[in-house]
Amino acid sequence: MLHITPSQIIEYLYCPRYTYFEYVLQIPQQEEKFYKVMRGRNLHLKRARENVDYLRRRIGVVDKQLNQYMSNDFLRGEVDEVLWLEDGSMAPLDYKFARFEGKVYETYQTQLYCYAWLIRENFGLPVNKGFLVYTRSQNKLIEIPINEGHVDAVRAAAEQLSEIIQHNFHPRATKFKKRCVNCTYRNVCIQ
Repeated sequence: MLHITPSQIIEYLYCPRYTYFEYVLQIPQQEEKFYKVMRGRNLHLKRARENVDYLRRRIGVVDKQLNQYMSNDFLRGEVDEVLWLEDGSMAPLDYKFARFEGKVYETYQTQLYCYAWLIRENFGLPVNKGFLVYTRSQNKLIEIPINEGHVDAVRAAAEQLSEIIQHNFHPRATKFKKRCVNCTYRNVCIQ
């Protein structure tokens, strides 16, 4: 069974051809060269060592697990923090090496929806919200509502992405042509 990651779903939703070029043709993105990617990875390693016992009681956290790896039939991933809340539900919390500028990017929300799907299936408890921590804005905490429609959308994307990989399907490119300007694959993608 093919297990995909939240990053792959985010790439697929940005442009389905990312999936084709990277996972069917196996042309690497070489994202290690991007500064923010490397800073983000280092931040996650640092957070894993700090505040291990700290609980965010202000938002109703009664317990947590750090760097929790989970999988289901389609998806696999590691959640920065899996939170148990006082109302009996659970929530993912993800750290972002970014500034909060009044808007939460869809990519961040999609990642939380993926984690919600994993938490629901692995722990059997409801997930009604997730949290983002913007480390470059003094650890600003943002709450993101999560509903069944959000989880269904990432599940559908995972199924479509899986079809591309398993059947070597060449999908249509994104309809948003501005995305092509900075695309890693713009030199090999024929529109």
